[in-house]
Amino acid sequence: MNKRTILLLLTAHVITLMASCGKSNPVVTPVVEPNPVFTAVPDTLKFSVTGGNDTLTVNMNGTKWEAFSSQTWVGLSFLSSVKASDKLIVSAAANSTGSVRTATLSLVMDNKISVLVQITQDIAKIVYSNYSIPVPADPSNMNSDARTLVSKISMGWNLGNTLEVPASAGGETGWGNALTTQTLIDSVKAAGFNAIRLPCAWDSHADATSCAIDPVWLARVKQVVNYCYNDNMYVIINIHWDGGWLENNCTLLKQDAVNLKQRALWEQIAMYFRDYDEHLLFAGCNEPNVSDATGMAVLLSYEQTFINAVRSTGGRNSYRTLICQAPSTNIDYAVKYMTTLPADVTAHRLAFEVHDYDPYQFSLLNSDASWGNMFYFWGATFHQAPVDGVDRNASWGEESYFISEFAKIKAKFVDNGYPVILGEFGAMRRLSLTGSDLTNHLASRAYYLQYVVTQAKNYGLAPFYWDAGFTGDQGTGLFTRSTGVPVDQQGLKALVTGAANGTYPY
Repeated sequence: MNKRTILLLLTAHVITLMASCGKSNPVVTPVVEPNPVFTAVPDTLKFSVTGGNDTLTVNMNGTKWEAFSSQTWVGLSFLSSVKASDKLIVSAAANSTGSVRTATLSLVMDNKISVLVQITQDIAKIVYSNYSIPVPADPSNMNSDARTLVSKISMGWNLGNTLEVPASAGGETGWGNALTTQTLIDSVKAAGFNAIRLPCAWDSHADATSCAIDPVWLARVKQVVNYCYNDNMYVIINIHWDGGWLENNCTLLKQDAVNLKQRALWEQIAMYFRDYDEHLLFAGCNEPNVSDATGMAVLLSYEQTFINAVRSTGGRNSYRTLICQAPSTNIDYAVKYMTTLPADVTAHRLAFEVHDYDPYQFSLLNSDASWGNMFYFWGATFHQAPVDGVDRNASWGEESYFISEFAKIKAKFVDNGYPVILGEFGAMRRLSLTGSDLTNHLASRAYYLQYVVTQAKNYGLAPFYWDAGFTGDQGTGLFTRSTGVPVDQQGLKALVTGAANGTYPY
């Protein structure tokens, strides 16, 4: 092949390459995903207390959607669909809980796009009779304002684990204590107490529909009150735990229903005991479970309902001293959250209540826990060597702690004209100890009781020892309930001595 031929071939090849390079790339049309469509109409459902059915219209442009309910009382006609438009039947069972309830229905398309439907269900409208039949105010034998009245309480005692036992748990004797007798109350008075707190159940003794309290139960409580009056003692009647209908429901959800019941119960209690003189005091609840500002606002409404219900009955109730509880009856919570106090149409007739079992590891803890061990010895002078290799000396909550706590509550209430009830305190006897350990423990406990009582009175708190009986909390009983015979002379002496040493700052 000659040079000319080679040159021509090379030229043709270059032209071919250039032509090839000049061609346009093929056009690739992108696949455009359609905008997702996934809706549920309506986005909220509301059912009456009786329940029923409602319909959701679900539209989508995906391949499948699924439905999930957050609550078992919500039923669905099916759980998934592949239709572009479908009707989902949502059902609700009847609501017998006594509370407004809520649920969330989650609808998910192709495992990636979701919509939420909010579901609510009402409760039955509660209507209780108005049990208050007012009479004119009667100031006779109601001369003492709250501060003066509390100053007359030398030392108080709780009839614990007795009248507050819910009817469903057996009532007065359901937790193992004997029926209360005049003999028992006489023994309490003879031991040096001049006031008794009667924790009481009421809701479990009331009709579920009308809230009418069983008249037989009212008569029994009155009988025990009269035992105390026969000994010229001061008496506090409260609404205690009783299944927690009030104190475990200091919530916005339960507020309306609880206030209606609180009013109905206290109107009946107040009417029944209206003619009793100032020796009888009422306390609105027990240990309301509150530890934040929202709960405190709800609790304040319960306390206001209590005050209004009692005052509405007139007579001596117009002047009766009424006791309101701190949130969780906790001193620190009282200082932090009780920024507003309930109002009273009668001036200077309100008192407030706290409880204190600190340190709990010493007072009532009956087995070592993950968060701490039992304390056997309280007070620096009673600290001793470990027991079976474990340090049993109190590591917090000793003398300076109580001074600090009582000073806080004095500044909060006492210094502003409101006396305070230390409605519950106490410490168990750890009778499983032996020898010098038991002797030192009992001496330490006696010192604890005496110290707490003395300092409580010095800071304006009227002390009421918690006695659950020997069949209740371990070793807190002071008397044999069936006979009234004292069984803890050391504890009794400590309490009475402490009361004599303390002086109210009124």
